[in-house]
Parts: sequence; C-alpha cells; structure tokens
Amino acid sequence: MTVKQYLLDKISEGTLHMALLDPDKQPPEVAGEIARKMKEAGTDAVMIGGSTGVTSENLGKTAKAIKEYSGLPTIYFPGGPDAMSAEVDSIFFMSLMNSSDLKWVMGAQVYAAPYIKKLGIEAIPMGYIVIEPGMKVGEVGKANLIKRDEIDKAVAYALACEMYGMSFAYLEAGSGADRPVPPEMITAVKNAISIPLIVGGGIRTPEAA
Repeated sequence: MTVKQYLLDKISEGTLHMALLDPDKQPPEVAGEIARKMKEAGTDAVMIGGSTGVTSENLGKTAKAIKEYSGLPTIYFPGGPDAMSAEVDSIFFMSLMNSSDLKWVMGAQVYAAPYIKKLGIEAIPMGYIVIEPGMKVGEVGKANLIKRDEIDKAVAYALACEMYGMSFAYLEAGSGADRPVPPEMITAVKNAISIPLIVGGGIRTPEAA
C-alpha cells in the first residue's frame, strides 16, 4: 500500500495525527524513541523535515530509526531540494503556493524531481499555504503571508491546490507559532474543498488540537 492510500484510508475513518520531527534537532535514536512514544499516543505517521540544517545523512538515519522504533510511515517534509534519502517512505512534493519566489513555487521541485524518481520515493503532491505569523518557513520561503482574517484568500488558495490536481492542501502557521491557524479559516477551507486538509503550526495543547 502506498503512503498516500494509507493516509486516505485513515482519513476515511476520521481525523488523523501526524507529527513533525526535525532531524537536525536530535540524534536518530532519540527521534526513533520519540516516534515510538508518539505511536503509543495515537500518531498515525511521522513527517521528517526542517527549514534549515537537514542533510541527506541526518534525514536518512532519522527515517531509518523512526521506522525501526515505531513502524510508522515516514514522509519527508522538505525545506529545500538539497537533501534527499531513499530511507524515507514518501515525500510531500509541495508547492509553497503563496511564495513571492518562484524557486519555492516550482523551481526547487523541478530540480528535485529527477532525484526523487531515481531513488524511487513516493511523491505525494501537496499545496502548501503559509498563514501569519508564518515563522521561519514564511521567512525562508519568502511567503506573502495570508492574514488571519483573510479567510476568502485562504479558501481561494486551497481551491487552486485542488484544481491543480494536488492530493492535499496544507495550512501552515509555522513551527513555533504562538497560535494555530484560526478555526474559522480551517472550517471555511474544509467546506470549500474536496481534497484532504492538513493543518499545522502553533498547536500546543490538546484543546487547541
């Protein structure tokens, strides 16, 4: 079964939870142990990535450890095209839809595509939409941040993701954000699109989740 189909099957049963581990923040064995505990708590898949500091070496070792310790599917959440590893099960092949730099809309993807093909990594097309405050990903990705009250704009971007044929849309407040994407925005986007919606950033408590 592909990772995409695994995610779709899980979504058909209800909301799923994916965690993000940055391979630059801890040794692979520690990441594996964290993943094991997350699986026990109900996590369905592990995304691996970070805006800076990710290398092919720490990416591959972290993915291998996560799979060995937890058995959960690994999804590379790339911060750029420079790091790649066949150890990951899949990659979110994403376009930063509201970037002002074509590199993050399409350029990095064109550069990476032949390597993804050669390594045999499952590519999962995803539209990535950064909401304020945006944090480091907004800065690195040169995002024209969607303001928290610009619900219609968020809906329009998500609809564009769907019309482009992307498998998922992702609303991102940014890692370390002091607050998550507004619930009103999430509801409006979810009601407007038929593809699955992922929401991340600033989710610090069970209540917020």
